[in-house]
Amino acid sequence: MNAVDLASSAQSDPEPPAGISLGQQALWLVKAGRWDDSHDLCQNVPDPDGAWIHAYLHREEGDLGNASYWYHRAGKEIPAPGVTLDDEWSQIFQAISQST
Repeated sequence: MNAVDLASSAQSDPEPPAGISLGQQALWLVKAGRWDDSHDLCQNVPDPDGAWIHAYLHREEGDLGNASYWYHRAGKEIPAPGVTLDDEWSQIFQAISQST
């Protein structure tokens, strides 16, 4: 499954596809508009992937102080101002898909 397929599934399916990783499930949930569920699940994803997803979620909600903590824990820089949430979501998807 690629990033486009996962994002499309989040818009049309009631649940994440079977057989995807916890990190991919957390990304699916946020694209499905289920921020709280994604936040809960990402805490079960081992770091640094879980921390990066956690950072992304707090960036999305506008809590940059909390996001900064999680970016540091993930070993990532806070994205540059021109990096959209969609861009970062895709970057996270690519990184965690290579590590699973």
